[in-house]
Amino acid sequence: MTVDKICCKICGADTSRVFSARVLKKYEVNYYYCNNCSFLQTEEPYWLEEAYRSVIGVEDTGVLKRNIMLSKQANVIINCLFNKNGKFLDYAGGYGIFVRLMRDIGFDFYWNDPYSKNVLSKGFEYNNIDKIDLITAFEVFEHFNDPLVEIEKMLNISKNILFSTRIFKGAPPNPAEWWYYSLNSGQHISLYSIKTLQFIANKYKLNLNTNYKSVHLLSTQRISNKYFIFLLNTSMFGLSNFLRLRMKSKTESDFQLLSK
Repeated sequence: MTVDKICCKICGADTSRVFSARVLKKYEVNYYYCNNCSFLQTEEPYWLEEAYRSVIGVEDTGVLKRNIMLSKQANVIINCLFNKNGKFLDYAGGYGIFVRLMRDIGFDFYWNDPYSKNVLSKGFEYNNIDKIDLITAFEVFEHFNDPLVEIEKMLNISKNILFSTRIFKGAPPNPAEWWYYSLNSGQHISLYSIKTLQFIANKYKLNLNTNYKSVHLLSTQRISNKYFIFLLNTSMFGLSNFLRLRMKSKTESDFQLLSK
C-alpha cells in the first residue's frame, strides 16, 4: 500500500510522495519530499541489509580517486581554518583509506565505523579521545536513516564537521537524470539541498559553508563562504602540495609505533 505522506526526518513537517524508483533492480521504492526544508527521503528502507552486503558498492569505482581528492581539500581546510596539530576523526571511515592518507600527510587522524572492517588504519581506532578538533564525514550523510541522530552523535564529539554529499537544486531530480540516487546500490536513502543543510545548521546554532556542489562545513566559526570555496579550489592547484611540505608525515612514526 502506497502512503502519500510521511513525516520529514529533518524538520518533522509532512512530506509528499514525489516519485518511485526501482532500487537494487527489484524493489519499487517511494521517495518523499519536504516543502519546508527541501529534504528528500525514501520510505523506511527495508532493503538495507541486502544493500550493505558489500560496504563499498561494486559500482563505486571512484573510491580511491575521491579519497585522494578529499585528502587534498581537507589538508588545506585544516591548515587554514583549524589547528593542524590537533586530533581529528573520520566518521564512518570505511576501510580506513582516508585516515591513512591523512596520517601520511602528518595529521593525527583516527578511524570510526561500526559497520566496516578497518583495513588500512589499524591501530588508530577512535576511543573517546578527549578533544577532537574536526570530524570528517565523506559520502556518509546520504546513508543515514536517521540523519539528526547521527549528526548529534558527531556533535557530541566535535562541533566542527567537514563532510561531502551531493546536493540537488530546486525540485528533486528525476531518478533517470541524477546518478546520485545510486539506485543499484540501494544505499542512498537521504538526499539534501542547500535549504536542508541550512536548516540543520540553524537547528544546532552552527555556521554553514558550502561549495554548492558536494563539500560542506558545519562549524562554530564564522568563515567567508568565498574564502571556503577559494580554499577548496586552490587545494587542487598546488596549495595542498605546498602545505604538505610543512607537515611531518606519520608514515614512519606509525610504523615504529605499531611495530612495538
